[in-house]
Amino acid sequence: MAALPAYLLLLLLILVILRPAAAPGAASQPPTSEPHLPPPLLAQKVQVWPKPTSISWPSAVYAPLSPSFSVRAVLSHPSLRQAVAFYTRLIRAERHAPLVPLANYTLSRVPVRTLTLSVSDPDVPLGPAVDESYTLSVLPDSGSADISAATPWGAIRGLETFSQLAWAGGGAASGGQPIVPSGIEISDRPHFTHRGILLDTARNFYPVRDILHTLRAMAFNKLNVFHWHITDAQSFPIVLPTVPNLANSGSYSPTMRYTENDVRHIVSFAASFGIRVIPEIDMPVYSRLSVARFGSGHTGSWAGAYPEIVTCANRFWAPHAEPALAAEPGTGQLNPLNPKTYRVAQDVLRDMVALFPDPYLHGGADEVNTACWEDDPVVRRFLAEGGTHDHLLELFINATRPFVAQELNRTVVYWEDVLLGPKVTVGPTILPRETTILQTWNDGPENTKRVVAAGYRAIVSSASYYYLDCGHGGWVGNDSRYDKQEKEREGTPLFNDPGGTGGSWCAPFKTWQRVYDYDILHGLTDDEAQLVLGGEVALWSEQSDETVLDARLWPRAAAAAETLWSGNKGSNGKKRYANATDRLNDWRHRMVERGIRAEPIQPLWCSLHPGMCNLSQ
Repeated sequence: MAALPAYLLLLLLILVILRPAAAPGAASQPPTSEPHLPPPLLAQKVQVWPKPTSISWPSAVYAPLSPSFSVRAVLSHPSLRQAVAFYTRLIRAERHAPLVPLANYTLSRVPVRTLTLSVSDPDVPLGPAVDESYTLSVLPDSGSADISAATPWGAIRGLETFSQLAWAGGGAASGGQPIVPSGIEISDRPHFTHRGILLDTARNFYPVRDILHTLRAMAFNKLNVFHWHITDAQSFPIVLPTVPNLANSGSYSPTMRYTENDVRHIVSFAASFGIRVIPEIDMPVYSRLSVARFGSGHTGSWAGAYPEIVTCANRFWAPHAEPALAAEPGTGQLNPLNPKTYRVAQDVLRDMVALFPDPYLHGGADEVNTACWEDDPVVRRFLAEGGTHDHLLELFINATRPFVAQELNRTVVYWEDVLLGPKVTVGPTILPRETTILQTWNDGPENTKRVVAAGYRAIVSSASYYYLDCGHGGWVGNDSRYDKQEKEREGTPLFNDPGGTGGSWCAPFKTWQRVYDYDILHGLTDDEAQLVLGGEVALWSEQSDETVLDARLWPRAAAAAETLWSGNKGSNGKKRYANATDRLNDWRHRMVERGIRAEPIQPLWCSLHPGMCNLSQ
């Protein structure tokens, strides 16, 4: 190869000398000849999910974490002590970097050695409406960071935020240590005090390890309520000391049961992340169905141990008969006219309160099937003598709700059906507003409006937006509705018609965008909005188990987490969905690095080329 002329060598030398240096560990600006490559992100884009209430970072300066980084705090509260140990390990070990490298920042020479936690009231118990606010600051060139909170639970939220501020971007200049924004100030608090996930562990069983895994993922997203729908038609998987036969005969197998030790471990583990566990024992019916018969002579739920207190147990659900005995396979309801029903129910409730310290206890009370009650001769005689289905439900509520509220000192949560159900309801006089909360799931914002307009506190779980099981087709067998591919008449889409449901009663699939843009306060007055405690996304488990748990929940539950924490609108009052896409993409990748197998929301190419996958520029 011929030698280059001297003037070309001199020109190359000048270009090398004048070429601007990239920030340590950051990619250089892409050449203009390749416009398809993304420019580096500006350092000012601090990625925290859910988005904090307020962030101030006046200068793009990062500081490395010292290899001896530690968290200092007076750890009198056991939950905070466990959280500090967890986050210290996580922050030291994690090496997450944004998919598109950051640029245009300065790296401080002073490493952050300590994070100091200050909690003004360390003995505040975990409960409804607990203060989760915190402030966080990384002091410039001081070697320290601070988190201040009124309660341990706010401090735990601050620890999660600090863990997300740290990322692997300093390269050799930071000694391979994570770096954090220096001079950053965050002031943060949740918009709603109730931000949860409902998990149904009755239709399919979830091992304890997967519940703990989900609780950890909830903490990453600042969710604070695990609504544990423990029992239902298909199984009674929790072992209760006073009535052990309910689990002995009602669980799928001896290995598919939650022991007392399991429950206490789950509750304690949740508390270490500031997560409440609210148990649900659905009575007098079992959510969408009731008691089912299993193979090998195994009898479902309550009817296996106490057949005398259950009506229409172990019958075919008869979807084409009139009237059907259940909304889906599995039949049976507690008999409000049998005195033994209440003795067993009180034993169950008393044992549940001993295991679950939360001040809320969910009693279900949704989707009463009148035909199932009428299957019992005593009930038929009661109705023939002038009694009503409403009166039957009223008898049950009157015998159980005061017991829970007064003797067990719990606030009762019911599904909206108890007040708004299409067939069987009770009046407001039976449901004192002071000790009753209603959870909405039908008709989107309309039923939330009806509940709060009646003066009740509400938890929103609209099936149209927050049911994460929807859109996966039907699950009953021998169903000829799948055989047809053309509409018989307009307005009746078939399962396999292009506009059909695929067999899912709540289709379509609830995308993360649908979840994110849902406003749970839509149509409410300011006074009515004050009665909305928050919301829960729900995973009913007819078609879910531990093999698909992460992908069913995440990142869609993360979308709900942000809207419930800081809303879905920017300071201009407009929905920030477009901004959220890139942030959620990066957060999803970080969750995967943390062991949460969240499903992707875009091709990787989109993450590497910000803005190029938008519908418009």
